[in-house]
Amino acid sequence: MIKAVLIDDEPLARSIVAEYLKTYPEISVVQECGDGFEGIKAIAQHQPDLIFLDVQMPKINGFEMLELIDNPPSVIFTTAFDDYALKAFDTHAVDYLLKPFSKERFDKAIKKWMEHYKKSDEQKGVQSLVETAAHPPDQYNRVVVKTGTKISIIPMHDIHYMEADDDYVKIHTAEGSHLKKKTMNYFEEVLDKSHFVRVHRSYILQIQQVLKIEPYEKESHIAILKSGARVPISKSGYPKLKSVLGI
Repeated sequence: MIKAVLIDDEPLARSIVAEYLKTYPEISVVQECGDGFEGIKAIAQHQPDLIFLDVQMPKINGFEMLELIDNPPSVIFTTAFDDYALKAFDTHAVDYLLKPFSKERFDKAIKKWMEHYKKSDEQKGVQSLVETAAHPPDQYNRVVVKTGTKISIIPMHDIHYMEADDDYVKIHTAEGSHLKKKTMNYFEEVLDKSHFVRVHRSYILQIQQVLKIEPYEKESHIAILKSGARVPISKSGYPKLKSVLGI
């Protein structure tokens, strides 16, 4: 039996998917969820083979939800998202249903998933999609992190600096630090470059937090932040910081 979870904030949208699935007795809907928080709990509880996931939802969107799952199941997106994301779906061979969708189009997505996707291949596609399409640069204004069972939404203006930490990035705020399984290159790409600067291979800082810059060893410098934190600035990072600061 294939276990499926429906995640969409619109009850009507969930009911349509559930109705269409009645023609597939081998697929059992184990839970319906109205938002991403419920979706995370349902996936942890049921370990479904397949989820039907809306992108645009309140609280956290579908991409942000997937970011918080270590081993996401196969996904068929049900979305009214824009062309940017749809191109990414195509690039990574993850199927999607553009609302409103017909039973015929739904059947095509199910057939495609059943015939061509192994879980490992699907997972790789989902991870690639999350990495490239979750946040167009001009829309990236928050980071969603998970610590244990607690999920926190961090506005970008609350971030003091970011620090590389093995396969994670440590996000430093006034309330403490949080780990996010992303790369420094990812954040360098998506963050607003007028507010965040990569000053070192292991550090990105928010320029509003810079109190002063002092010389350090050899040709390097160090940034003293308003919080008192000291962030190293490499030789190559120094001119980038000066340019953004206008000095």
